[in-house]
Parts: sequence; structure tokens; C-alpha cells
Amino acid sequence: MKACFLAAFSTLLITPLAASEAVMFCERPLTAQSVAENTWMVEGLREELSTNNCGHIGNQAFITTPSGVILIDSGSSPHFGEALKTLIAQHTSHPVRWVLNTHHHPDHFFGNAAFDEAQHLTLASTRALMARDQDALIDNVERLTGRSLERLPIALPNVIEAGEITLGNYPLTLFAMSGHSGGDLVIMDHATDVLFLGDMGFYQRAAATAHSPSLQQWREELNDLRTLNASVAVPGHGPSAPPEMIIGQTTHYLEWLDQHLSDVASEGLGANHALAVEIPDSFSTMALTKYEFTRSVMQLYPRYEARLLWGTPH
Repeated sequence: MKACFLAAFSTLLITPLAASEAVMFCERPLTAQSVAENTWMVEGLREELSTNNCGHIGNQAFITTPSGVILIDSGSSPHFGEALKTLIAQHTSHPVRWVLNTHHHPDHFFGNAAFDEAQHLTLASTRALMARDQDALIDNVERLTGRSLERLPIALPNVIEAGEITLGNYPLTLFAMSGHSGGDLVIMDHATDVLFLGDMGFYQRAAATAHSPSLQQWREELNDLRTLNASVAVPGHGPSAPPEMIIGQTTHYLEWLDQHLSDVASEGLGANHALAVEIPDSFSTMALTKYEFTRSVMQLYPRYEARLLWGTPH
């Protein structure tokens, strides 16, 4: 069934446009890496927002279909979105008709404004977080990247529910999760067995945890994703890889972080003690480990103190 679908699908696609010259953003060439038939990802830099990277730190992915392109996340600014649009046009002559935003962090949806003619879709929980935090996120991106987001405010996406959907004639399965940000969309493409994790998965880069409702909840949701029959996964940050490698590394880091914060809090010690630890060598291949660990302690540790010392719900 899958082979028949892909064979018919491929014959309907128009020949991709030739890449005449490199698409540049922030003085760097953008490249699209093939992860499956008619499916590409654009990997962001494994860095934090800065003037040097102009905000291109998150991943985007796109699927070319006979009805148009499905774009998964749009980047950190309208300017980046325009560069992404040019890059996509080097792989297909079809326009971007749908933009799926995996969560509300700015490096994943501030590029929406460059795709005015597309239908923008996300979970209701994600849309609510976008509406709540958009102004603060705009200020933060402008401060850290030194770039004005002139075309904002961004129109919020329409709401889509989890489950089986068809965009044009292309089927996808959507999963509603919340472990990373409070509203996380995960997308499974059964036609190619590609799993788009958004920031539920980080690979070779330490996980950002600021908006996680619970590290335990995040880990439990990752365990649920392990049951899917995917061949390759695209994380929100870092390279594509087999799902178990990405989910395994993310889970391992979250388990260690959760246990460390719990242990320090149970001893009645303060955040300074939580910071005074050597990060295990098993995380040495991951970018930004010290940076994200420090942020996690400062942002999450008060919750552990409240829960373990005073019985406040986590």
C-alpha cells in the first residue's frame, strides 16, 4: 500500500527547480538535507540566539506533495522565512500551502509571516501560548539577535486537532503533547516513516527546559513516541537520526537532570549546590550542555524545592 502510494505520488510531482546559487541567510548558506523521499530538513545551528546566527537555531522540515508543500516550522523571523521559501523553491515548483507549527517558541514560528498565502495550523494549546507570550518573545528575539522583526505581530495559526488528517491528498498523524513547552505537536508521516518531533526531541544539543510543565511528563511522552514505527526522526534541534537515538539521548539527559535536582532539593540545599556538579561525560557530544544546565537549574530548581521541602505540587 505504502509503495503504491509513493509511486503514484512521485509521478505527480513536478521536476524540482535547479539550484542556481546558494541561498544565504546571515552570511551562511542554507541547505536542505534529504531525510526521505520528497522530504527535507533544514538544520539550524546548535547555538543560542545571537547576533552571529540571526536567530537560525531551530530546524525546519518540508514535504513536497502533488497538492503543495507542507512546511513544518518556519524559523525565527520573516527574513529567515523568505530565505527558506527560496530554498524550498529549489526543490519543487509547488508553493507552500500548509505551515504546521510544532510549538510556540520563536525560532519555530516567527517565520510564518513569509508564507502569507499558506494555511497556518497548530494545536489549541500552542496557539494559546503564542497569544500569551508573543510580545515578550518578540522583545527577546530582537534583543538577542539585534534584528528588528518588522512584519510582526504575526497572525496566529488556525487550530487543528490531534489525530489523522489529510492536507490536500496527503495523510499525516498528529500527536498532542506538552512535555517540552506546554503545547507540543508531533507529526508522523506513515508514507515515509518519518517522525517530526519538534522540540520534544533534541539531538547532540542539550534540551531547553524553561517551559516544561514537568521533566517526568516529558519523559513519559517520549516513551509513548518510542512505540511508533518510524525509520528516521527530525528533532527540533540537531541532526536527523533513527528515532531511538534522538529519543534515547533526550530521555537520558532529562532523567539525569530530574534526578540531580531532586537529590539536591531533598538534602535541603540551595540552587548554588545544584549548579556545583560535573556534567556526566555521556553528554560530552552535546552542544550547550553547561549553558542549558545552568538555565535549567535557575528556572526549574525552585519547583523542586517547593515540592520536596514544602509539599507543593510539582
